[in-house]
Amino acid sequence: MLVAMVGLGACSAREEAPPVAAMSLTISKDRAPLGAPLDLTYRFEPLAPIEGDYRVFAHVVAPDGTLMWTDDHDPQPPTSTWRPGEPIEYQRTVFIPLFPYLGDATIRMGLHRGSERLPLSGGQPGEPGVDERAYAVGSLHLLPQSESIFLIYGSGWHPAEYSADDPTRSWQWTEKSALLTFRNPRRDVTLYLQYDARADLFGETPQQVTVIAGTRAIETFAAAETHTMLRRIPLSTNDLDMDDMVELRLLIDRTFSPARTQSSSTDLRELGVRVYHVYVEPR
Repeated sequence: MLVAMVGLGACSAREEAPPVAAMSLTISKDRAPLGAPLDLTYRFEPLAPIEGDYRVFAHVVAPDGTLMWTDDHDPQPPTSTWRPGEPIEYQRTVFIPLFPYLGDATIRMGLHRGSERLPLSGGQPGEPGVDERAYAVGSLHLLPQSESIFLIYGSGWHPAEYSADDPTRSWQWTEKSALLTFRNPRRDVTLYLQYDARADLFGETPQQVTVIAGTRAIETFAAAETHTMLRRIPLSTNDLDMDDMVELRLLIDRTFSPARTQSSSTDLRELGVRVYHVYVEPR
């Protein structure tokens, strides 16, 4: 585990204002393949009240300065409610995009509102006059995607779709049953499943999703939220059996067709849940 924390009081001498908070970032892995999940633990120790609500920016930058991906977000609770002496700590899980770069990367972090950035301590300031309030708080070594367990998408998956606003964000809708296959690693693993659903179409009885390994039902859960959810499902070697290839199936009890639920839609597909990421990680 990498604890990406630099000593407090590292703010640039060129900054006129004192820091409003000390910060640190803990990363679950310091080396990870493209596509892998990372747990990011953000911690802020407020040093002064902050007027208004600012966003956290976390930028992963290549050695040549290329911005590869971000985890920009609104902190919870909002910065306007932070009080000195009351630390703020929370965790977010992100999946590394399939960016065409391997090697060392720097993580820069800060608080901003529009073009305004707040002075902070706990990280190495950037270049004066350019990004001095984008503080280096850690590093990450990116490995090839081949270092991960390769998943084969079988029957029951609709073609991938991409966000018009963010080309790194993609998803695939399932049908009623969606098959995944991978080579048996002969060890316990964790299945990461990031998804959302049209829970608004099913009222008080949301869709039920069952994860099946071979012929064994591992876990059943309700797809009761319309926002993105992440489930971590442990699979033991017994769950994976002894076959060379493991078959995992997502079974959704009910589907919907956009053409039957929206008068303006001509989409006749039968859709189950929308899956953003599936990842199998050895434990």
